[in-house]
Amino acid sequence: MNRLKTTICGVEFKNPIITASGTYGYGREYERYYDPAVLGGISSKGITYHAKEGNTGIRIWETPSGIINSIGLENPGIEVFCKDMIEDMLQIDTNIFVNLGGNTIEEYVEGAKMLNDFDFFAIELNISCPNVKEGGMAFGTDEEAAYRVVSAVRKVSKHRLFVKLSPNVGSIVNIAKAVERAGADGISLINTILAMAIDVDKMEKVFDNTYAGLSGPAVKPIALRMTHEVCKNVNIPVIGMGGITTGIDAIEFILAGASAVQVGTANFMNPRAVLEIKDQMVEYLDNKDKSVDEIRGLV
Repeated sequence: MNRLKTTICGVEFKNPIITASGTYGYGREYERYYDPAVLGGISSKGITYHAKEGNTGIRIWETPSGIINSIGLENPGIEVFCKDMIEDMLQIDTNIFVNLGGNTIEEYVEGAKMLNDFDFFAIELNISCPNVKEGGMAFGTDEEAAYRVVSAVRKVSKHRLFVKLSPNVGSIVNIAKAVERAGADGISLINTILAMAIDVDKMEKVFDNTYAGLSGPAVKPIALRMTHEVCKNVNIPVIGMGGITTGIDAIEFILAGASAVQVGTANFMNPRAVLEIKDQMVEYLDNKDKSVDEIRGLV
């Protein structure tokens, strides 16, 4: 019996474990440690319409129980991704999410159109990107902006749309409801929490951009709360993430209602983390004599 088998949007997943965007490259980087086909899914590194060199200066800073990153969505751009990378990802026997970002609605739309040439599970729409036409505020921090960008992509994309939500908002439930109304097939959350670090020896900020994204075990209770809130208020699948490092962490998110989980920072801490998480989830479910579907949303 495969206690971890689950179905999302009518598609079977071997297990509910997906590697999070930005922590797993394009799927091949971890092959030296294990076969990535054992995963339920893989979310690609974030892709944008135009290539990005990423942020200058320090990009990773360790904190107690987590890291702060200021990578800045470094990527080769959608054209290079479609030409040189996506087909290789699709050879991996698992469900592929392509994480798509943009600085204008037009960039999201054009990127989604280019992805129509390929067959994969879903676009994971990163709406934490700055809306350059609206003064740089992220699409995902405003209900109307989130609705507009998801609606625009929904009209042109043949793919399922999972929208990745930012936690840096007043009400994540309102944002979730807005993207559901706009036609999202699912939601993933949370993205990183806005944070800061100061180098006391140099007496200056660590990051050139001043603020950056906190992830890792420190954010898990917040991510779990937000996942629970959203699961109780939408009627589409929710993928929970944020600080998951053990199988018990993952089980908490499933109990809160998540259809699946994403594992991110743990991949940096331990390149075989997802295998351990998978084994620990099976052990828990064996002890309870339950499947993952039977415990979902019990809390």
